[in-house]
Amino acid sequence: MIYMDAASTAPPRQEVLDLVTPLLTNNFGNPASLHELGHQARRANDWSRNQVAGHLSVEESEIYFTSGGTESDNTAVIGGALANPRGKVVVSSSIEHPAVLEACAYLVRIHGFTHRLIPVDEFGIVDLHAANELIDDQVSVVSVMAVNNEVGTIQPIKELAELAHAAGALMHTDAVQAAGWLDLAELTAHVDALSLSGHKIGALKGSGVLYVSNRYDVLPLLHGGGQQGGLRSGTENPAASVGIARALQLCAEQRQAGAGDSYGDYLIERITKELGKIDPGLVQVTGHREQRIGGIVSLVFPRTAGETVLIELERRGVLCSSGSACAAGSTDPSPVLTAMGYDEQLAHTAVRLSFTRVAKENEISQVASAVVATVKSLVA
Repeated sequence: MIYMDAASTAPPRQEVLDLVTPLLTNNFGNPASLHELGHQARRANDWSRNQVAGHLSVEESEIYFTSGGTESDNTAVIGGALANPRGKVVVSSSIEHPAVLEACAYLVRIHGFTHRLIPVDEFGIVDLHAANELIDDQVSVVSVMAVNNEVGTIQPIKELAELAHAAGALMHTDAVQAAGWLDLAELTAHVDALSLSGHKIGALKGSGVLYVSNRYDVLPLLHGGGQQGGLRSGTENPAASVGIARALQLCAEQRQAGAGDSYGDYLIERITKELGKIDPGLVQVTGHREQRIGGIVSLVFPRTAGETVLIELERRGVLCSSGSACAAGSTDPSPVLTAMGYDEQLAHTAVRLSFTRVAKENEISQVASAVVATVKSLVA
């Protein structure tokens, strides 16, 4: 089987497993304990925080370890809005991850906030003119993802942050899908809060990072022992923090080496070219063709039905998805694609091929062949 669903969860890296295994077995201490096992655990946490802060070019005191992207997003959006209520308005794009959209919905339902949605164009890029109209001095938090998790489009975070800061709002970005492909320091140079998830980059599930600038107050969602400066109470998990720190290090090395940069373009070119010889209407590329990361290729196949392509691809040895795996059990069409203007029937034919920078060239070629053969067989 060739795994092409890294945007849902990436395979754990062996280098990560080698580091975290001792922390799950022999060196299992609680970082808050005063004995030697506790000291070992605390040193592991301190090393992790130093490494992550370095990759993000921020202060160590601005890094918090969480259970994943969902907790990080919720803390930034809900905690940031409640600490800075202003006019009780939050702003996001219309294609955010549910961890952001549902956090905004919670603020509306429980705390009386208003949620304003920035529309996107047919490529999934936010409308900056509309954003300028929506972000005013009533807004507490603006949250727009750096890279869309379904179509891979890169958002203009710098320009959005300028609008947010001009209005006095906190700017947050969900960088979960950006971590393996973009320089995160270029994001933290502009935003006030940023979320990461370990299992998207080869670290452990249940691990995440939240960066919050020291310039802003954020109210905690969890209350207890006061760990991590009181923002994230709960016994700290050195294995999780070490794993995500090591994974970020590997991501940075591979990004600098350009590993896998051309694979997305290759898949798009080959699939559209070979199917186009039969009928140009057999396939459409979703998302922006240039302003996107290389690790997500999103396609719709107008003359196929629903998940038939996915089933046939798995039969041919390719594991992929129709979009986000975060809406458990949902059979609804992708809200990202419908927000981009695709009708529900066409959105139901979406296929997302996603991979990490360690993907192999021969596997990418096999995937292209399998997609072309699958679509040919279904429309014959």
